[in-house]
Parts: sequence; C-alpha cells; structure tokens
Amino acid sequence: MPRPLPIALALIALVIVGVALPAAPAAASDADFLAARAAFDRGDRARLEALAPKLSGHILETYVEFWRLKLRLETAGDDEVRAFLARWPGTPLAERLRADWLKSLGKRGLWNVFAIDWMPASGDDVELTCYGLQYRTQQDRQERDAALAAAKPLWFTGQATPDACEPLFATLLAKGDLGTDDRRARFRLATEAGNVRLAQSIAVDLPPDDRITAREFAHVDTDPGRALGKGDFRWKQQGGRELALYALERAARNDAAGVRDSWEKQRDRLPSADRLYGNARIAYHAARQLNPQANAWYREAAGAPLNEAQQQWRVRAALRAGAWPDVLAAVDAMPAATAVDPAWRYWRARALAVAGRADEADAAYKAFAAEFNFYALLAAEALGAGAEKMRDLTSAPLSPGPDALAAFGARPDVRRAVKLAELDLRPESQREWVAIVRGQPDGALLLAAEYARRQGLYDRAINTAERTRARHDFGLRYQVPYREHFAAAARDNDVDVTLLLGIARQESRFAPDIVSSAGAVGLMQLMPPTARWVAKQMNRADWRPAQIGDVATNTQFGAFYFKYWLDRLERMPALAAAAYNAGPNRAQAWRNGAPLEGAIWVETIPFNETRDYVKKVLANTMFYARELQQPYVALSVRLGTVPPRGAGAADPAVAATNGN
Repeated sequence: MPRPLPIALALIALVIVGVALPAAPAAASDADFLAARAAFDRGDRARLEALAPKLSGHILETYVEFWRLKLRLETAGDDEVRAFLARWPGTPLAERLRADWLKSLGKRGLWNVFAIDWMPASGDDVELTCYGLQYRTQQDRQERDAALAAAKPLWFTGQATPDACEPLFATLLAKGDLGTDDRRARFRLATEAGNVRLAQSIAVDLPPDDRITAREFAHVDTDPGRALGKGDFRWKQQGGRELALYALERAARNDAAGVRDSWEKQRDRLPSADRLYGNARIAYHAARQLNPQANAWYREAAGAPLNEAQQQWRVRAALRAGAWPDVLAAVDAMPAATAVDPAWRYWRARALAVAGRADEADAAYKAFAAEFNFYALLAAEALGAGAEKMRDLTSAPLSPGPDALAAFGARPDVRRAVKLAELDLRPESQREWVAIVRGQPDGALLLAAEYARRQGLYDRAINTAERTRARHDFGLRYQVPYREHFAAAARDNDVDVTLLLGIARQESRFAPDIVSSAGAVGLMQLMPPTARWVAKQMNRADWRPAQIGDVATNTQFGAFYFKYWLDRLERMPALAAAAYNAGPNRAQAWRNGAPLEGAIWVETIPFNETRDYVKKVLANTMFYARELQQPYVALSVRLGTVPPRGAGAADPAVAATNGN
C-alpha cells in the first residue's frame, strides 16, 4: 500500500484532477457574519468593530454596517448616516435606519438636522409621525396649527402612545383643543381595550366632577360585578357614572350574563346616552361569549354608536340567533369600508335570500363569487356554480427560462434574501423579499415566486404567487412540497391528504425549519408537549425531542394529532381545525346551544386568529382537492351542521396540546 501524501501535496493532487475544494473562506465569512450578529444582539461594539473588516464584500455587509451605526446612533455623524442611505437606497435597512435616525434626532430636539432627512409619509409609525408633527410645530403659526390638528386624532386610542406624542397632547390640552369630553372618550377607549393603567391615569387627572380617585378604582377592581350590584357610585356626577360603566366593562369582559341582573338594576340611573353605551358593551361581550341572549341585548342598544368590533359581533349575534332581518340591518349599518369585506357581503346576500329577495341576493353573490377565498367559494355554491368555479379556474404559469431565473437570482437584494434564509434569519429574509416584490406586476411576481420555489423558500413562493391580480398560477399558490411525506402521513393515519396540506399551508407555508414564538415546530407546527403525547400514543419508544422538526416525523405526528380530534369531533373538519389551532377544550366550549350551520359556527368563533385560520384551512382544502384532481365536494358540505357539545368532552389526557 502506498504511503499517504502530505496534506499540501494531496490538496495539489485534488486540484490537478479537478475535484472542487471546500469553500473555506465563504464558510468562515458566514461564520463571522453570525458572530457579528451575536455581538450586535449583545450590544458588544468592540467585538462588532473587530469583525467588520472581515466582512467587507460579503453579500450581507449592509447588515454589519447597519448594526455598527445602530449601536452608536446617538453619536453618529450626519454624514455617516447619509452615506449609508445613499449606498443602500430603497433597502429595508435603509428605511429602518432613516426612521431610527429621525427618532433619535427628534428625541434630542435637533430639528434643523431632522428637517433634512424627514419625509412626511411615515406610514403606521406613530412615534415618527409625532416627531414629524413636533417638527412642524416649530414652523409658522399656520403650519403649527395644522400640525396640532393632525395630532388630535392620535389621542383617540385605547393604547399607550409614544413619548413623542406627549408634547403635542400637552399643547392641545393647554389650548383647550382637547377638552373634558375628549379625555373621557379616551378613558372609555382604554377601558374597552382592557388598558386599566391608561384608563386610570386619565381618570384621576380629570376635573373634580369627572375625576375618579385611585381609591374608587381600587374598590371596584376588587370585584367589579359586586360593586355594580351594590351601586355605590356618585350617580349625580359624571365621574361616578363613568366608574359604574367601568365596573360594567370589567365584569362583563369575563361574564356578561353574570353581571346582567346588576346592570338592569342600575342602568336606569344613567342618562340615555350612557345607558345605551352600557347596553352595547354588555351585548358585545355576550356575543363574544356566545350567549344566546346577545342578539336581544343588542336590540336594547339600538341607537348607540358602535365601533368596528361591536358592529361585526352585532352581525354574529344575529347569525347565531337565526335573526336574518337583524343580520341584514346590521350589515347595512356598517361603514362601506367594513361592509366590503367578503364575510359581510356573503351574510348580507344570505339575509336577502332568506327575505325572499332572490334577484338581489344573486346579484350580491355574483359581485364577489369569482374571488379566491372562503366566502367566494360559498357564494359560488349559493349560485349553484361551485363545481363549475373550481373546474374553470384558469392557471397561467409563467414558465421562465434559465436566463430569466439566473438574472433574477443574481440581483443583490435577491441574493441577500436567499442568504439570510440560509442562515436561518427568517424575519430579515422576509423583509428583504417583501421589498423585492412590493408593487410588482403579475409577470414579475410569478417569476419571483417560481425562483423562490426552486430555492426551497416555499413560504415566499406562496405569498408572492398570492399577490397576482389578473394572471394566476394555482400550482404555485397551492404547491405540494414534501408530497411523498404528506401522502404517507395521510395514508398511515386514514385522513384526507388535502386537509393535511391545508393545515401545513396555513401553519408553516411548508417551511420545515420554522419555529413559532410559542415554540411550535416544523411543517405542522407541533408543540413539544403535543409531540411527546403523540409519540406515547403511537408507541414510539425511539422518540427523541430533537426529531420534532424532521419532515417525516412532523407530518406523521401532525396527521395523527389532527385525526385524533377529527374522530372525536364528529369527523367535522372545521371543529378539528379549530381544535388544532386553539386547543380541543376551546373548540368544544364553542359548541353551545342548538345545532348550528357550519359556516355560522366558523364565523362566530370568538378568537380572531382561529376564525381566520379555520376559514383558510378549509378554503385551502378545496383548492388542494382541485390540484390533486379529487372529486368536487362542496365547501358547505364539508362544513356541515355543528351539533351542540355532547358526551364526548375534551380528552383530559391531552392537557398539554397545540392550543390549550
């Protein structure tokens, strides 16, 4: 046997025969980049500065430069910041740095410098908006007055506002442009939002007749329902009446029915407007608690101003009560911006049909039945065209050539998004990708989606394909990565593969390594306690927690868990999907009262996230059935009729599950 060559000679030999050597510098550079990220997260400027020279020329060097500036933003020079903005224009990091820089300038009152970089359109960033308005108050009187007028609407929120807004509010209060009624309005908004600290800070600072003392709050907070029942308030003063409404809100939030008698006992002591306000609040909470009396209680609130959430639950209360005239009236009372939502368009059409106004109902259905969402599918079925809609969907793939894909992939912003994903920096990768596809025409979107699919970035591929307006590729929107794993999981657990795909698409967008903020892992977003329970049920003695992210294991365990609850929830996909998202105990608790049409049951799920989740999972299932060429089964059939909760209560063996 020949002796081994020395290492150097061996490497030369490998080069001579054309064997590719490991890309050590690139790997080291990525390692240095991750080390720089860790230094930034720790606030370790010295370590970050030491690593920065090594990362010059790296595809992600813009992040290193951003971190360096971010850690010393308070002392950074104007030229440094502007040089970064000029070097990386239009990138997500440039937008973030500009916003952070302006906030730093505003906080320090450096308005001359602020004026150079400020752009009036600040989007939803309230803090930056307020700094911009502060800057405007430094101008002439007309501009100052306009800025203060623009600041006033920011006051009306139930949430705490940034410190940047406080000087504006202080000026408005001092000028009398924010009066007692405005302060009382914000007190109510804070109370409705459950922001007790903000509500109390406002109320203790009101004029004497409106003021509520800390002692009065403490007395009510101990037991709001009992305090309301006793009625020991200063009824002749506005502050006392507001405290009574505060007690009602706090008590009804947990048990509207339980506090109803106390409310009826006290409400006649209030002026009409306050009485209607209280009626509306107790009706709203009763509706969210699925109380069968909620619709009747909403009728008692007729004439009270309703916020958007109250308007929506007004419809839902009427749906659960089968009060179709109230459904129609409630939708018609919504602002146009709210009523245009497919849910309210659908329920309005249903109410018209029940009222015998068939032509109007059909016209209402046709107005949105061509869309691709839960309610558009139901609208098409109501028109008798559900199967036809799915059969005639036109998919127009782009089929880009190698050159087009290569050119797209060579773009620096695309390379950054891919590299960030490769390094498991998902939020940063997603921000880069959103900037890439923002405002693009359909062809460019489909090219980007196809590129993302080929890179294994299935979440970005799906989200991008969903942005198209006229040209659609349903194969990209409803792609089937890991097809063999889902097929095996469906077969082994005797569950329809379209349901598993519908869940995975909603849970993870087929990103196998994703971990949620709550700790759910993988394609089927399994919580570790759920995976442990499934392993025990499946007699998997070889189970180890590290296996939870494995695609084969994750799909098998997710399928087992879903099927377990599907079997125990009357084999109703909507119930099982709700259990998968929010937990079986909650899904069972929402089955109260009489049997309910499946679509109404879904619409009245109290959790916004779960309601949206169930709708999307079932809509996904319909489209996957089409992609897999399964026989058409109507969405309304899949939804069925949800019976009230019977003897099959939630299994106590599953105390630690995905939802609760």
